[in-house]
This record gives sequence, structure tokens and C-alpha cells, in this order.
Amino acid sequence: MYVAVKGGEKAIANAHRLLADKRRGDRSVPAMTVEQIVEQLALAVDRVMAEGSLYDKELAALAIKQARGDLIEAIFLVRAFRTTLPRFGHSEPLDTGAMHIRRRISATFKDLPGGQLLGPTFDYTHRLIDFALAAEGETPEPVSAEPRGDAAPRVTDLLNAEGLLEVDEDGDGEVGDLTREPIDFPAGRDVRLQALARGDEGFLLALGYSTQRGYARTHPFAGEIRMGEVEVELYVEELGFAVTLGRLTVTECQMITQFTGSAKVPPQFSRGYGLAFGHAERKSMAMALVDRALRFEEFGEELTAPAQDQEFVLSHSDNVQATGFTEHLKLPHYVDFQAELELIRRMRREIAERAEKAASVADETRTEEAAE
Repeated sequence: MYVAVKGGEKAIANAHRLLADKRRGDRSVPAMTVEQIVEQLALAVDRVMAEGSLYDKELAALAIKQARGDLIEAIFLVRAFRTTLPRFGHSEPLDTGAMHIRRRISATFKDLPGGQLLGPTFDYTHRLIDFALAAEGETPEPVSAEPRGDAAPRVTDLLNAEGLLEVDEDGDGEVGDLTREPIDFPAGRDVRLQALARGDEGFLLALGYSTQRGYARTHPFAGEIRMGEVEVELYVEELGFAVTLGRLTVTECQMITQFTGSAKVPPQFSRGYGLAFGHAERKSMAMALVDRALRFEEFGEELTAPAQDQEFVLSHSDNVQATGFTEHLKLPHYVDFQAELELIRRMRREIAERAEKAASVADETRTEEAAE
């Protein structure tokens, strides 16, 4: 994002003071606290954390407050802060199979080991404005129940047990890190998933939607969407084992897609994968759809749609970069515009001169014909 704006120092300072005033709003209304944003605008906080690539609810909430609710501006603030942090290692892969599940649904199997958990969801609501919220009345306590304690294996593990799903093998090389190295095309799946994980939710949603409308050869099923807390572990070489650093809330989606196979591999389902910080079903589902579309070469499919073009997808999914390049048009372009303005005027003069000359020749021709 372009930030090196120059201008009148006093005017800029006044603009910032005006921004702070607009951010505060009516002084007779109590100021919103970071804690209120964390607790009551939780999905916005989750999105800022996911696309900001930093899991810190309070920091994301503060960024939302500073940005007056502009989530892309808040994401930019979080990413900028992230660059100031030291890196002392990387965690072990998250074990989502051991997730403390708060929500788990599957569109492929009704009766799952461990059951389906609706959890907090907008699903099944009527999408009608609830004016009772404006009355700020008390919210009833949720119904609670004892945990079942049943194991909740992933749907993909169940299919894997029968060999009906492609094996998701671990890579044997170093995992790329797009926060340290620029994306080099063609990008491996590890880097693609990183880019999608912090990609703009709306952009990925549109691309995922396009695959469902026929702009890529997919026919997906939501194998499983699960949301809950997972432990983050760090392997400490001095100790010789991994220690738990804490817990994250994540949403994982496994999309199961059409058959594939070959002379050596029997027909089986392929998969698309999505994972995002917080409660982010829409984001993780869209990510899984796009991930599967980007794998078209692995399954011998033709490149026919934008969602399959990794350079197009990855180069345009970053909303901070997209915003910066778009908003830089607000910066002074006086010299460039004057040059183009002069070019337009010169072209118009040349056209007028040619027309005038053509008209003069025509008049002379008519005069000569009349004289004859």
C-alpha cells in the first residue's frame, strides 16, 4: 500500500485531527472499547486476524477501532505491526483432528462418529432484522449440555480408510514462506495455500462461486467444516520434544470433489483445503474451492477458468496490495496528466488541420470543375 504521501504539513495534520474526530463520533455516546469489539464484533476481528496473518484478538480489535471499521485498513495496520515482530521459529503442523470442536457439520455423511454440532451459526435464521437488539435487552443464556466425549475423526480420514480419497501426502521439502520471499510462479501448493489463507474473503468467494457456476471442472461436496480450538506446538531442540505455546481458534474446510483416477490409480475423490483463523466458514469454504481449482494440472484437467490460473488468483487475492495500487490513483499525477492532456490537444489539432486541408482541396476541386 502506498503510504509515502507528501503534502502541506499543516493540512495533513488537520486532516488527521478531523479523522480522529470522526472516529470518535458523537461525544455524548460512550466510546467503544477494544474489549467490546473483541466480544461483540468477533467475526470482524477474526477476519482481520486471518487476512492480517497475525492471531491477536486485542490487536485486531484495536486496528478495527483505529480504522473506523474499515476492515482492509485494519488488515493493513495488523500486517504492518506484524513486520516489527521477531521470529524465533515455526510451529509444528496443527493437528485439527484433535480440535476442541465448537462447530462441526458435514454435507456428505449425516451420522458421523462424534456427531454433528451446529454451534453458533447464521444458518437456519430468517435473515430478518431483529429490532429487539435495538432495545438492548438481556440476551438469554445458551443451552448447555455435557460433552459427549466421542472421538470426532475427520470425514477425510473415514474416506481415506477405504481408499476412496486421494492421499494428502506430506511434502519432503522446505515449506515456503511468502511473508519472507515473494511468490515465484509456478507456486507450490504450500505457498498457494498461504496466499489463499490471507487472501481477501470477497475475492475468494467470487472465484469459488465461479467454479460452482461452471468456470472450472469441479462438483464439490462439503466433506466437513469444523471450527474450534487447536493447540500450537513448538519443537524445542534443546528439549528434544514439542511444547505447547497456546491455543488458536481456527475453521477448517475439506471439500470433496469429483472422481479422478488413472491406469495405476483407481477412481477416487480429490480434495480442496481451506483453513483460516477464527470463525471463518465462508472464507475457508471459498479457499477450499479455489485450492481444488488451482490443482487442475495434477488431475490432467484443462485450464479454462480464471480460478485455475494461479498467477491471476494469487496476484490479485491480496486486498492490501490491491487497495494500495488502486488508491495510489488519489496521489498527484499532475505531470502525467498534463502530458496526456497535451497529447490529446495535439491529436485534436492534427485532426482539425487534416480536415481543414481536405476541405480546402475539395473546394479547389469544385472550383476547377465549375471553371471547366
